[in-house]
Amino acid sequence: MGTGTKETARAAGPGAADPAGPHGGSGALRAALSSRQISMIALGGVIGTGLFLGSGQAISLAGPAVVLAYAAAAVVALVVTYALAEMTAAHPRAGGFGALAHIHLGPLAGFVQRWVYWIAQVINIGSEAVAAGMYTRMWWPGLPLWIPVAVFSLAMVGVNVLSVAFFGTFEYWFAMIKVGALVVLLSLGAVAILFGLPGQAAVGTSALVGHGGLAPNGLTGLWLATTMASFSYIGTEALSLTAAESSDPVRDIPRAARMTVFRLTAFSVLGIAVVVMIVPWTEAGGAQGVVQSPFVRLFGSAGLPAAATIMNLIVLVAALSAMNTNLFATARTLYSLGSDGWAPARLTRLSKRGTPVGALLLSAVGALGAILVSVVSPDRVFAIMIAVALFSALVTWLVILATHVAFRRGRAADAPALPIRLSGAPWTTLAAAAFVVAVLVTMAFTPYFRVGLLAGGPLLALVTAAYFVVRARGICRKPPRPRSAR
Repeated sequence: MGTGTKETARAAGPGAADPAGPHGGSGALRAALSSRQISMIALGGVIGTGLFLGSGQAISLAGPAVVLAYAAAAVVALVVTYALAEMTAAHPRAGGFGALAHIHLGPLAGFVQRWVYWIAQVINIGSEAVAAGMYTRMWWPGLPLWIPVAVFSLAMVGVNVLSVAFFGTFEYWFAMIKVGALVVLLSLGAVAILFGLPGQAAVGTSALVGHGGLAPNGLTGLWLATTMASFSYIGTEALSLTAAESSDPVRDIPRAARMTVFRLTAFSVLGIAVVVMIVPWTEAGGAQGVVQSPFVRLFGSAGLPAAATIMNLIVLVAALSAMNTNLFATARTLYSLGSDGWAPARLTRLSKRGTPVGALLLSAVGALGAILVSVVSPDRVFAIMIAVALFSALVTWLVILATHVAFRRGRAADAPALPIRLSGAPWTTLAAAAFVVAVLVTMAFTPYFRVGLLAGGPLLALVTAAYFVVRARGICRKPPRPRSAR
Protein backbone atom coordinates (compact mmCIF):
# COMPACT_ATOMS: atom_id res chain seq x y z
CA MET A 1 0.00 0.00 0.00
CA GLY A 2 2.91 2.31 0.45
CA THR A 3 1.77 3.09 4.00
CA GLY A 4 4.42 1.03 5.72
CA THR A 5 1.90 -1.16 7.49
CA LYS A 6 2.33 -4.89 7.89
CA GLU A 7 -1.34 -5.69 8.29
CA THR A 8 -2.75 -8.46 6.17
CA ALA A 9 -6.39 -8.70 5.24
CA ARG A 10 -7.39 -11.78 7.16
CA ALA A 11 -10.33 -13.02 5.21
CA ALA A 12 -10.63 -15.35 2.29
CA GLY A 13 -13.84 -15.93 0.44
CA PRO A 14 -16.65 -13.49 -0.03
CA GLY A 15 -16.03 -10.08 1.36
CA ALA A 16 -12.23 -10.23 1.41
CA ALA A 17 -11.07 -6.67 1.30
CA ASP A 18 -8.36 -5.64 -1.08
CA PRO A 19 -6.45 -2.84 0.55
CA ALA A 20 -4.17 -2.32 -2.41
CA GLY A 21 -4.15 1.09 -3.96
CA PRO A 22 -5.20 4.42 -2.56
CA HIS A 23 -8.86 3.83 -3.20
CA GLY A 24 -9.04 0.10 -2.79
CA GLY A 25 -11.17 -1.46 -5.48
CA SER A 26 -13.15 1.70 -6.06
CA GLY A 27 -10.91 3.76 -8.29
CA ALA A 28 -13.83 4.70 -10.54
CA LEU A 29 -15.31 7.01 -7.89
CA ARG A 30 -14.55 10.65 -8.71
CA ALA A 31 -11.98 12.32 -6.46
CA ALA A 32 -13.63 15.73 -6.34
CA LEU A 33 -13.99 16.70 -2.67
CA SER A 34 -11.77 19.28 -0.96
CA SER A 35 -10.75 19.26 2.70
CA ARG A 36 -13.12 22.14 3.54
CA GLN A 37 -16.01 20.29 1.88
CA ILE A 38 -15.13 17.08 3.74
CA SER A 39 -15.10 18.95 7.04
CA MET A 40 -18.48 20.49 6.32
CA ILE A 41 -19.90 17.11 5.28
CA ALA A 42 -18.90 15.74 8.69
CA LEU A 43 -20.45 18.77 10.42
CA GLY A 44 -23.53 18.44 8.22
CA GLY A 45 -24.14 14.97 9.58
CA VAL A 46 -23.67 16.04 13.18
CA ILE A 47 -25.19 19.51 13.73
CA GLY A 48 -28.88 18.80 13.45
CA THR A 49 -32.03 18.29 15.46
CA GLY A 50 -30.05 16.42 18.15
CA LEU A 51 -28.32 19.65 19.17
CA PHE A 52 -30.99 22.22 18.37
CA LEU A 53 -33.97 20.34 19.82
CA GLY A 54 -32.62 17.40 21.83
CA SER A 55 -30.65 19.68 24.12
CA GLY A 56 -33.86 20.59 25.98
CA GLN A 57 -34.29 16.99 27.16
CA ALA A 58 -30.65 16.80 28.24
CA ILE A 59 -30.95 20.06 30.20
CA SER A 60 -34.05 18.76 32.03
CA LEU A 61 -32.04 15.73 33.19
CA ALA A 62 -28.82 17.41 34.32
CA GLY A 63 -29.59 21.10 34.85
CA PRO A 64 -26.70 23.52 34.20
CA ALA A 65 -24.23 20.63 34.66
CA VAL A 66 -25.36 19.42 31.24
CA VAL A 67 -22.31 21.29 29.92
CA LEU A 68 -20.15 18.56 31.49
CA ALA A 69 -22.18 15.87 29.71
CA TYR A 70 -21.66 17.57 26.35
CA ALA A 71 -17.95 18.06 27.10
CA ALA A 72 -17.50 14.36 27.97
CA ALA A 73 -19.30 13.24 24.82
CA ALA A 74 -17.19 15.72 22.82
CA VAL A 75 -13.99 14.08 24.08
CA VAL A 76 -15.23 10.66 22.95
CA ALA A 77 -16.23 12.08 19.56
CA LEU A 78 -12.74 13.57 19.32
CA VAL A 79 -11.16 10.16 19.97
CA VAL A 80 -13.39 8.47 17.37
CA THR A 81 -12.67 11.17 14.77
CA TYR A 82 -8.90 11.11 15.29
CA ALA A 83 -8.79 7.30 15.31
CA LEU A 84 -10.71 7.24 12.03
CA ALA A 85 -8.55 9.93 10.45
CA GLU A 86 -5.37 8.08 11.43
CA MET A 87 -6.58 4.79 9.94
CA THR A 88 -8.01 6.45 6.83
CA ALA A 89 -4.66 8.15 6.16
CA ALA A 90 -3.14 4.65 6.08
CA HIS A 91 -6.04 3.08 4.13
CA PRO A 92 -7.79 5.78 2.03
CA ARG A 93 -10.24 3.43 0.35
CA ALA A 94 -13.96 3.33 -0.29
CA GLY A 95 -16.14 2.06 2.52
CA GLY A 96 -14.59 4.10 5.30
CA PHE A 97 -14.81 2.56 8.75
CA GLY A 98 -16.54 -0.59 7.45
CA ALA A 99 -13.70 -1.35 5.07
CA LEU A 100 -11.21 -0.64 7.87
CA ALA A 101 -13.01 -3.08 10.17
CA HIS A 102 -12.87 -5.65 7.37
CA ILE A 103 -9.11 -5.25 7.01
CA HIS A 104 -8.21 -5.30 10.70
CA LEU A 105 -10.98 -7.31 12.40
CA GLY A 106 -12.02 -9.66 9.60
CA PRO A 107 -14.98 -10.09 7.24
CA LEU A 108 -17.62 -10.63 9.93
CA ALA A 109 -16.86 -7.26 11.51
CA GLY A 110 -16.73 -5.56 8.11
CA PHE A 111 -20.04 -7.07 7.07
CA VAL A 112 -21.92 -6.35 10.30
CA GLN A 113 -20.43 -2.88 10.68
CA ARG A 114 -21.50 -1.70 7.25
CA TRP A 115 -24.92 -3.32 7.09
CA VAL A 116 -25.95 -2.17 10.58
CA TYR A 117 -24.75 1.33 9.77
CA TRP A 118 -26.55 1.30 6.41
CA ILE A 119 -29.85 0.16 7.94
CA ALA A 120 -29.60 2.70 10.75
CA GLN A 121 -28.76 5.57 8.44
CA VAL A 122 -31.55 4.64 6.04
CA ILE A 123 -33.89 4.91 9.02
CA ASN A 124 -32.23 8.19 9.92
CA ILE A 125 -32.84 9.51 6.40
CA GLY A 126 -36.52 8.87 6.97
CA SER A 127 -36.51 10.53 10.38
CA GLU A 128 -34.83 13.67 9.04
CA ALA A 129 -37.29 13.82 6.15
CA VAL A 130 -40.22 13.57 8.57
CA ALA A 131 -38.62 16.21 10.82
CA ALA A 132 -38.17 18.58 7.88
CA GLY A 133 -41.80 18.10 6.92
CA MET A 134 -42.93 18.82 10.48
CA TYR A 135 -40.99 22.09 10.53
CA THR A 136 -42.88 23.36 7.48
CA ARG A 137 -46.17 23.00 9.37
CA MET A 138 -45.24 26.05 11.43
CA TRP A 139 -45.85 28.10 8.29
CA TRP A 140 -48.54 25.92 6.67
CA PRO A 141 -50.29 24.03 9.49
CA GLY A 142 -52.99 22.67 7.19
CA LEU A 143 -50.56 21.14 4.69
CA PRO A 144 -50.61 17.31 4.66
CA LEU A 145 -47.27 16.15 6.07
CA TRP A 146 -46.52 13.72 3.25
CA ILE A 147 -46.32 16.54 0.68
CA PRO A 148 -43.26 18.38 2.09
CA VAL A 149 -41.69 15.03 3.02
CA ALA A 150 -41.98 13.88 -0.60
CA VAL A 151 -40.71 17.19 -2.00
CA PHE A 152 -37.68 17.29 0.31
CA SER A 153 -36.89 13.63 -0.35
CA LEU A 154 -36.89 14.09 -4.12
CA ALA A 155 -34.77 17.23 -3.81
CA MET A 156 -32.07 15.58 -1.67
CA VAL A 157 -31.91 12.51 -3.90
CA GLY A 158 -31.51 14.85 -6.86
CA VAL A 159 -28.60 16.65 -5.18
CA ASN A 160 -26.83 13.32 -4.64
CA VAL A 161 -27.52 11.98 -8.14
CA LEU A 162 -25.93 14.88 -10.04
CA SER A 163 -22.25 14.53 -9.02
CA VAL A 164 -20.09 14.34 -5.93
CA ALA A 165 -18.70 17.80 -6.73
CA PHE A 166 -22.21 19.30 -6.76
CA PHE A 167 -23.08 17.42 -3.57
CA GLY A 168 -19.93 18.72 -1.86
CA THR A 169 -20.69 22.33 -2.82
CA PHE A 170 -24.35 22.07 -1.82
CA GLU A 171 -23.55 20.49 1.54
CA TYR A 172 -20.79 23.00 2.22
CA TRP A 173 -23.20 25.93 2.02
CA PHE A 174 -25.98 24.14 3.87
CA ALA A 175 -23.59 23.39 6.72
CA MET A 176 -22.35 26.99 6.60
CA ILE A 177 -25.88 28.21 7.37
CA LYS A 178 -25.92 26.11 10.53
CA VAL A 179 -22.43 27.21 11.49
CA GLY A 180 -23.37 30.85 10.89
CA ALA A 181 -26.45 30.50 13.09
CA LEU A 182 -24.37 29.05 15.90
CA VAL A 183 -21.79 31.83 15.59
CA VAL A 184 -24.58 34.41 15.92
CA LEU A 185 -25.99 32.55 18.94
CA LEU A 186 -22.61 32.40 20.65
CA SER A 187 -21.89 36.05 19.92
CA LEU A 188 -25.27 37.24 21.24
CA GLY A 189 -24.85 35.03 24.28
CA ALA A 190 -21.37 36.31 25.08
CA VAL A 191 -22.54 39.93 24.85
CA ALA A 192 -25.59 39.22 27.03
CA ILE A 193 -23.48 37.47 29.69
CA LEU A 194 -20.59 39.94 29.84
CA PHE A 195 -22.07 43.31 28.92
CA GLY A 196 -25.84 43.01 28.59
CA LEU A 197 -28.07 43.72 25.62
CA PRO A 198 -29.94 47.00 24.90
CA GLY A 199 -32.32 47.58 27.79
CA GLN A 200 -30.97 44.56 29.70
CA ALA A 201 -28.27 44.25 32.34
CA ALA A 202 -25.43 41.76 32.02
CA VAL A 203 -26.70 38.27 32.86
CA GLY A 204 -23.53 36.98 34.50
CA THR A 205 -23.47 33.45 35.88
CA SER A 206 -26.40 33.56 38.30
CA ALA A 207 -28.50 31.12 36.23
CA LEU A 208 -25.90 28.39 36.81
CA VAL A 209 -26.60 28.13 40.54
CA GLY A 210 -29.80 30.08 41.09
CA HIS A 211 -32.33 27.29 40.50
CA GLY A 212 -31.31 24.36 42.63
CA GLY A 213 -27.57 24.46 42.05
CA LEU A 214 -25.25 23.35 39.29
CA ALA A 215 -26.41 19.72 39.29
CA PRO A 216 -29.94 19.75 40.77
CA ASN A 217 -30.58 16.10 39.86
CA GLY A 218 -27.22 14.82 41.06
CA LEU A 219 -24.77 12.54 39.31
CA THR A 220 -27.56 10.26 38.11
CA GLY A 221 -29.21 13.04 36.15
CA LEU A 222 -25.86 14.15 34.79
CA TRP A 223 -25.03 10.69 33.50
CA LEU A 224 -28.49 10.15 31.97
CA ALA A 225 -28.03 13.43 30.11
CA THR A 226 -24.82 12.03 28.62
CA THR A 227 -26.93 9.66 26.51
CA MET A 228 -28.75 12.57 24.89
CA ALA A 229 -25.49 14.50 24.56
CA SER A 230 -23.89 11.55 22.75
CA PHE A 231 -26.71 11.62 20.23
CA SER A 232 -25.74 15.19 19.34
CA TYR A 233 -22.30 14.02 18.15
CA ILE A 234 -23.43 11.10 16.01
CA GLY A 235 -22.33 11.60 12.41
CA THR A 236 -18.60 12.30 12.79
CA GLU A 237 -17.91 8.86 11.31
CA ALA A 238 -19.09 10.10 7.88
CA LEU A 239 -15.67 11.73 7.56
CA SER A 240 -13.98 8.46 6.56
CA LEU A 241 -16.59 7.69 3.89
CA THR A 242 -15.30 10.61 1.81
CA ALA A 243 -11.77 9.18 1.44
CA ALA A 244 -12.31 7.56 -1.96
CA GLU A 245 -13.68 10.83 -3.38
CA SER A 246 -11.15 13.19 -1.85
CA SER A 247 -8.66 14.82 -4.22
CA ASP A 248 -5.88 14.08 -1.70
CA PRO A 249 -7.19 11.86 1.14
CA VAL A 250 -3.87 11.53 2.99
CA ARG A 251 -3.75 15.31 3.31
CA ASP A 252 -7.46 16.21 3.36
CA ILE A 253 -8.88 13.67 5.85
CA PRO A 254 -6.51 14.63 8.74
CA ARG A 255 -7.01 18.33 8.01
CA ALA A 256 -10.78 17.94 7.92
CA ALA A 257 -10.69 15.89 11.13
CA ARG A 258 -8.93 18.67 13.01
CA MET A 259 -11.35 21.32 11.73
CA THR A 260 -14.36 19.14 12.51
CA VAL A 261 -13.31 18.39 16.08
CA PHE A 262 -12.54 22.04 16.84
CA ARG A 263 -15.78 23.39 15.39
CA LEU A 264 -17.96 20.65 16.80
CA THR A 265 -16.60 21.01 20.32
CA ALA A 266 -16.80 24.80 20.23
CA PHE A 267 -20.32 24.95 18.85
CA SER A 268 -21.83 22.18 20.98
CA VAL A 269 -20.17 22.75 24.35
CA LEU A 270 -20.08 26.55 24.18
CA GLY A 271 -23.57 26.69 22.67
CA ILE A 272 -25.07 24.68 25.53
CA ALA A 273 -23.05 26.70 28.06
CA VAL A 274 -24.45 29.97 26.71
CA VAL A 275 -28.01 28.60 26.82
CA VAL A 276 -27.89 27.49 30.47
CA MET A 277 -26.16 30.72 31.54
CA ILE A 278 -28.88 32.90 30.02
CA VAL A 279 -32.05 30.79 30.14
CA PRO A 280 -32.81 29.19 33.55
CA TRP A 281 -32.61 25.42 33.19
CA THR A 282 -36.11 25.07 34.64
CA GLU A 283 -37.39 26.92 31.54
CA ALA A 284 -35.03 25.46 28.93
CA GLY A 285 -35.28 21.89 30.17
CA GLY A 286 -37.76 19.49 28.63
CA ALA A 287 -38.61 21.83 25.76
CA GLN A 288 -40.82 20.27 23.12
CA GLY A 289 -40.83 21.42 19.50
CA VAL A 290 -39.18 24.30 17.70
CA VAL A 291 -40.98 27.14 19.44
CA GLN A 292 -39.90 25.87 22.88
CA SER A 293 -36.33 25.01 21.90
CA PRO A 294 -33.77 26.47 24.33
CA PHE A 295 -32.02 28.05 21.36
CA VAL A 296 -35.23 29.81 20.37
CA ARG A 297 -35.50 31.11 23.93
CA LEU A 298 -31.96 32.41 23.60
CA PHE A 299 -32.91 34.32 20.44
CA GLY A 300 -36.01 35.61 22.21
CA SER A 301 -34.00 36.89 25.15
CA ALA A 302 -32.04 39.03 22.69
CA GLY A 303 -35.28 40.80 21.77
CA LEU A 304 -35.71 39.24 18.35
CA PRO A 305 -39.48 39.08 17.68
CA ALA A 306 -39.08 36.58 14.87
CA ALA A 307 -36.98 34.17 16.96
CA ALA A 308 -39.23 31.15 16.37
CA THR A 309 -39.42 31.76 12.61
CA ILE A 310 -35.66 32.20 12.29
CA MET A 311 -34.97 29.09 14.34
CA ASN A 312 -37.53 27.09 12.41
CA LEU A 313 -35.72 27.91 9.19
CA ILE A 314 -32.38 26.95 10.74
CA VAL A 315 -33.56 23.56 12.03
CA LEU A 316 -35.22 22.90 8.67
CA VAL A 317 -31.87 23.46 6.97
CA ALA A 318 -30.21 21.33 9.66
CA ALA A 319 -32.57 18.42 8.98
CA LEU A 320 -32.14 18.65 5.20
CA SER A 321 -28.36 18.89 5.57
CA ALA A 322 -28.26 15.79 7.77
CA MET A 323 -30.53 13.95 5.34
CA ASN A 324 -28.30 14.96 2.44
CA THR A 325 -25.15 13.72 4.20
CA ASN A 326 -26.83 10.47 5.24
CA LEU A 327 -27.83 9.75 1.65
CA PHE A 328 -24.20 10.22 0.61
CA ALA A 329 -22.94 8.00 3.44
CA THR A 330 -25.43 5.17 2.87
CA ALA A 331 -24.79 5.09 -0.88
CA ARG A 332 -21.02 4.84 -0.35
CA THR A 333 -21.46 2.19 2.34
CA LEU A 334 -23.60 0.08 0.02
CA TYR A 335 -21.13 0.65 -2.83
CA SER A 336 -18.35 -0.62 -0.55
CA LEU A 337 -20.35 -3.72 0.37
CA GLY A 338 -20.89 -4.44 -3.32
CA SER A 339 -17.18 -3.92 -4.05
CA ASP A 340 -16.21 -6.41 -1.33
CA GLY A 341 -18.75 -9.00 -2.45
CA TRP A 342 -21.24 -8.62 0.39
CA ALA A 343 -23.97 -6.99 -1.72
CA PRO A 344 -25.08 -7.45 -5.35
CA ALA A 345 -22.46 -6.27 -7.85
CA ARG A 346 -24.98 -4.05 -9.65
CA LEU A 347 -24.80 -1.67 -6.68
CA THR A 348 -21.24 -0.76 -7.70
CA ARG A 349 -22.25 0.55 -11.11
CA LEU A 350 -21.57 4.24 -11.57
CA SER A 351 -23.27 6.92 -13.62
CA LYS A 352 -21.36 8.99 -16.18
CA ARG A 353 -20.72 11.50 -13.40
CA GLY A 354 -19.19 8.84 -11.15
CA THR A 355 -22.15 8.49 -8.78
CA PRO A 356 -23.23 5.04 -7.52
CA VAL A 357 -26.83 5.60 -8.60
CA GLY A 358 -28.08 2.08 -7.83
CA ALA A 359 -26.71 2.22 -4.28
CA LEU A 360 -28.15 5.72 -3.87
CA LEU A 361 -31.64 4.81 -5.03
CA LEU A 362 -31.75 1.75 -2.78
CA SER A 363 -30.60 3.90 0.15
CA ALA A 364 -33.40 6.34 -0.62
CA VAL A 365 -35.89 3.69 0.52
CA GLY A 366 -35.71 5.50 3.86
CA ALA A 367 -37.23 8.55 2.22
CA LEU A 368 -40.00 6.39 0.77
CA GLY A 369 -40.63 4.98 4.22
CA ALA A 370 -40.80 8.52 5.57
CA ILE A 371 -43.63 9.34 3.18
CA LEU A 372 -45.58 6.33 4.44
CA VAL A 373 -44.81 7.15 8.06
CA SER A 374 -45.98 10.73 7.57
CA VAL A 375 -49.38 9.39 6.57
CA VAL A 376 -49.73 6.76 9.30
CA SER A 377 -48.16 7.83 12.63
CA PRO A 378 -45.30 10.35 12.36
CA ASP A 379 -44.87 11.30 16.03
CA ARG A 380 -44.52 7.82 17.51
CA VAL A 381 -42.50 6.29 14.68
CA PHE A 382 -40.21 9.33 14.58
CA ALA A 383 -39.13 8.72 18.19
CA ILE A 384 -38.44 5.03 17.47
CA MET A 385 -36.37 5.97 14.40
CA ILE A 386 -34.13 8.26 16.44
CA ALA A 387 -33.65 5.68 19.21
CA VAL A 388 -32.65 2.92 16.77
CA ALA A 389 -30.29 5.32 14.99
CA LEU A 390 -28.52 6.12 18.28
CA PHE A 391 -28.07 2.44 19.17
CA SER A 392 -26.66 1.58 15.75
CA ALA A 393 -24.38 4.63 15.71
CA LEU A 394 -22.95 3.72 19.13
CA VAL A 395 -22.30 0.17 17.90
CA THR A 396 -20.54 1.71 14.90
CA TRP A 397 -18.38 3.83 17.21
CA LEU A 398 -17.54 0.76 19.30
CA VAL A 399 -16.37 -1.23 16.26
CA ILE A 400 -14.37 1.78 15.01
CA LEU A 401 -12.53 1.92 18.34
CA ALA A 402 -11.92 -1.85 18.31
CA THR A 403 -10.58 -1.49 14.77
CA HIS A 404 -8.17 1.21 15.89
CA VAL A 405 -6.78 -1.00 18.66
CA ALA A 406 -6.15 -3.76 16.09
CA PHE A 407 -4.70 -1.22 13.65
CA ARG A 408 -2.17 0.04 16.19
CA ARG A 409 -1.29 -3.49 17.27
CA GLY A 410 -0.59 -4.58 13.70
CA ARG A 411 1.30 -1.52 12.56
CA ALA A 412 5.03 -1.97 12.04
CA ALA A 413 7.30 -0.15 14.48
CA ASP A 414 9.36 1.29 11.62
CA ALA A 415 6.35 2.39 9.56
CA PRO A 416 6.48 5.94 8.19
CA ALA A 417 4.76 8.56 10.32
CA LEU A 418 1.17 9.38 9.43
CA PRO A 419 -0.08 13.00 9.10
CA ILE A 420 -2.39 12.56 12.10
CA ARG A 421 -2.12 10.36 15.17
CA LEU A 422 -4.36 9.76 18.17
CA SER A 423 -2.39 10.63 21.30
CA GLY A 424 -2.33 8.14 24.17
CA ALA A 425 -3.58 5.18 22.13
CA PRO A 426 -4.45 2.44 22.83
CA TRP A 427 -5.44 3.68 26.30
CA THR A 428 -7.43 6.63 25.00
CA THR A 429 -9.15 4.29 22.54
CA LEU A 430 -10.03 1.79 25.28
CA ALA A 431 -11.31 4.54 27.57
CA ALA A 432 -13.57 5.88 24.82
CA ALA A 433 -14.84 2.34 24.13
CA ALA A 434 -15.70 1.91 27.83
CA PHE A 435 -17.64 5.18 27.70
CA VAL A 436 -19.62 4.01 24.65
CA VAL A 437 -20.45 0.67 26.33
CA ALA A 438 -21.64 2.54 29.42
CA VAL A 439 -23.90 4.77 27.30
CA LEU A 440 -25.35 1.72 25.54
CA VAL A 441 -26.19 0.17 28.92
CA THR A 442 -27.66 3.47 30.13
CA MET A 443 -30.07 3.51 27.18
CA ALA A 444 -32.05 0.84 29.04
CA PHE A 445 -32.72 3.39 31.80
CA THR A 446 -33.53 6.34 29.53
CA PRO A 447 -37.20 6.20 28.46
CA TYR A 448 -36.62 8.19 25.27
CA PHE A 449 -33.94 5.77 24.00
CA ARG A 450 -34.95 2.45 25.62
CA VAL A 451 -36.85 1.36 22.52
CA GLY A 452 -33.63 1.73 20.52
CA LEU A 453 -31.94 -0.89 22.67
CA LEU A 454 -34.94 -3.20 22.41
CA ALA A 455 -35.11 -2.89 18.62
CA GLY A 456 -31.37 -2.52 17.96
CA GLY A 457 -30.33 -5.72 19.74
CA PRO A 458 -32.42 -8.02 17.50
CA LEU A 459 -31.30 -6.00 14.44
CA LEU A 460 -27.65 -6.63 15.32
CA ALA A 461 -28.33 -10.35 15.83
CA LEU A 462 -30.21 -10.56 12.52
CA VAL A 463 -27.39 -8.92 10.54
CA THR A 464 -24.83 -11.21 12.19
CA ALA A 465 -26.88 -14.27 11.23
CA ALA A 466 -27.20 -12.93 7.67
CA TYR A 467 -23.39 -12.92 7.36
CA PHE A 468 -23.19 -16.66 7.88
CA VAL A 469 -26.07 -17.29 5.46
CA VAL A 470 -24.49 -15.15 2.73
CA ARG A 471 -21.09 -16.73 3.28
CA ALA A 472 -22.41 -20.29 3.28
CA ARG A 473 -24.62 -19.92 0.22
CA GLY A 474 -22.32 -17.70 -1.80
CA ILE A 475 -25.22 -15.37 -2.61
CA CYS A 476 -22.95 -12.52 -3.65
CA ARG A 477 -20.05 -12.61 -6.07
CA LYS A 478 -16.65 -13.62 -4.80
CA PRO A 479 -14.05 -10.85 -5.19
CA PRO A 480 -10.35 -11.46 -5.84
CA ARG A 481 -8.21 -12.80 -3.01
CA PRO A 482 -6.71 -9.99 -0.94
CA ARG A 483 -3.12 -8.96 -1.18
CA SER A 484 -1.02 -8.20 1.87
CA ALA A 485 -0.39 -4.57 2.59
CA ARG A 486 3.17 -3.73 1.72
